[in-house]
Amino acid sequence: MCFNETNGRISKLMSMIKALPINLSNLQKTVLQQIVRGTTNLYRLVRRAKLILAAASGESNSSISRRLELDRVQVRQWRSRWFEEREKLSAAEEQQVTEKALMVLIKGILSDRPRPGTTKSFTVEQVVQIVAIACEECEKSDRPVSHWTPSELADEAIKRGIVEKISPRSVGRFLKRSDITTTSRSLLVKCQN
Repeated sequence: MCFNETNGRISKLMSMIKALPINLSNLQKTVLQQIVRGTTNLYRLVRRAKLILAAASGESNSSISRRLELDRVQVRQWRSRWFEEREKLSAAEEQQVTEKALMVLIKGILSDRPRPGTTKSFTVEQVVQIVAIACEECEKSDRPVSHWTPSELADEAIKRGIVEKISPRSVGRFLKRSDITTTSRSLLVKCQN
């Protein structure tokens, strides 16, 4: 079976899947229209609001995809997310939240979810202690160097038990963010001022 044949079958299956129905209350529709008309809203937020309004009017995923220049997977994803949040929206309206509060809720639904990324490896205290070492004279740490390098600072931070492990590259980033240099002369001048 070739790729085009497989791709055609997938497309046919996708078109047979029934799109999730989107029903909007008058207040939800009003808030979504405000988002679309807002001049300071993010483009992606406006596009997603348009997507939900189009879905509520009965437009197909394919049609929305073409009109808004989105992939059909994205259209399904946002339609699905709105569908999943419908009870939360209904509950908010039953509690008679303000239009402003509903706007915040809807913007939250239409916003990107946080991405996992990596966790921070070093605490603020550890970074401050490493930068503080950079402010010291190298000779006081029994180092046979004339000035601190990121590699020397990393070794010293490990030696002092500030961190278990750290790369010279990380130390370099800390120093760059701190707006200090690793040369002892200029660093000492900054630390003494």
